[in-house]
Amino acid sequence: MLSEIQEKGKEAMPMKNETMRVAAVADVHCNKTNRDVLHTLFARINEAADVLLLCGDLSAKGFIEEAQILATVLMTTIKIPTIGVLGNHDFEMGHHNEIRQVLSEAGVTMLDGETYEVHGIGFAGVKGFCGGFGRLQLEAWGEDVIKQFVQEAVDEALKLESALVRLGDMPIVVLMHYSPIMATVMGEAHEIFPFLGSSRLEEPLNWFDITAVFHGHAHNGSPEGQTSKNIPVYNVSLPMLRKAYPEQLPFRLLEVRNPAT
Repeated sequence: MLSEIQEKGKEAMPMKNETMRVAAVADVHCNKTNRDVLHTLFARINEAADVLLLCGDLSAKGFIEEAQILATVLMTTIKIPTIGVLGNHDFEMGHHNEIRQVLSEAGVTMLDGETYEVHGIGFAGVKGFCGGFGRLQLEAWGEDVIKQFVQEAVDEALKLESALVRLGDMPIVVLMHYSPIMATVMGEAHEIFPFLGSSRLEEPLNWFDITAVFHGHAHNGSPEGQTSKNIPVYNVSLPMLRKAYPEQLPFRLLEVRNPAT
């Protein structure tokens, strides 16, 4: 499912099965207090999966030191290709570029409109943005600051569309931080729905044959839903997965058919 657009990241491991096991998790909020918990989580993922997706909010408060802790945990546990996007927490202190660099140097392929390909399966990643869903999404009118806010969501959607075009006809998996649909934020307070995602992110997804979409951000949302064109969407926020599946380690594992076998 991944091709060759890998400027950074671990070398793809040879596939032995007809399916690729994709593990995904978001909102790990790494800091010095939870490194041991994350070490256990990632060690298990390394055994269970062929590829790991990190869907944003990788640091707790956006400090470089938190990214360095996560980088160390990943380097000591993960031997499979790892792909990530940043989340809003990673932008909090204005060190998002440094956080991206730290994780890239640790072998994580960080995407922000770029694509990555592994064994014939394409991965496209963006952070995404908020703005609301359906007929209630915020529109670009009135004050300039509102127009700028909406434009951010539009720009993220255009970035995603461009990435999907480049991947062509191969099977595609998408990772982002914000949700592209309302279904996977259900469970959150309705008042904060506009800050959890945007339907503008759904539009480009529906134009392509997408295998699956993974996102985080909605800690009290729902595990899964689908776009209006029946594309599966999975909320892989770690806090949400802990609540939904308390008997399991908090990550999603999905098997994706490998067309190269």
